[in-house]
Amino acid sequence: MFLKRFKEKSNQKYINNILNSRNVTVDSRKIESIGIILSFDEFNKYETFSSLFKELKIMENKTKFIAFITDEKLTPNSWDAYFNPKNFGWSGKIDNVELQEFVNTEFDALISYYKEDSLELNLVTTLSKANFKIGISGNDERLHDFIIDVKPEQIELFKMELIKYLKVLNKI
Repeated sequence: MFLKRFKEKSNQKYINNILNSRNVTVDSRKIESIGIILSFDEFNKYETFSSLFKELKIMENKTKFIAFITDEKLTPNSWDAYFNPKNFGWSGKIDNVELQEFVNTEFDALISYYKEDSLELNLVTTLSKANFKIGISGNDERLHDFIIDVKPEQIELFKMELIKYLKVLNKI
């Protein structure tokens, strides 16, 4: 318990250092690849994003999902990849190959589709090498380049607003 708190503090300090030194440079390239981070407890309807990808004209092989699961025993079979709190070490060290690969992928856009303020979810969003980060949570505005403040169950509203603003920003 005591070490767990120190580990959490270490990871939060790591997040703060990265976010404070982050140089926000979003280029004007069109979105052709998307990574999506989900909290399985909040939203687990993978297939609802397929209509969004069709409207954005993004091929299915250019999308990658990763889900955060609080309990390993509840691991779903349908997700591309998943991670849990045990996949993190001290100072932001990741102990999961799939998660490390996801973080290192240079997506044109990253959608952080979670509302809860979770250290692990925030760490993955922070470490992602995505060009344009989109979120639905305003808990820490430094995490995202663009925030659409909706509840996770309001996926249709999110899709409508995202498409509208991506057109305005000339990203699609």
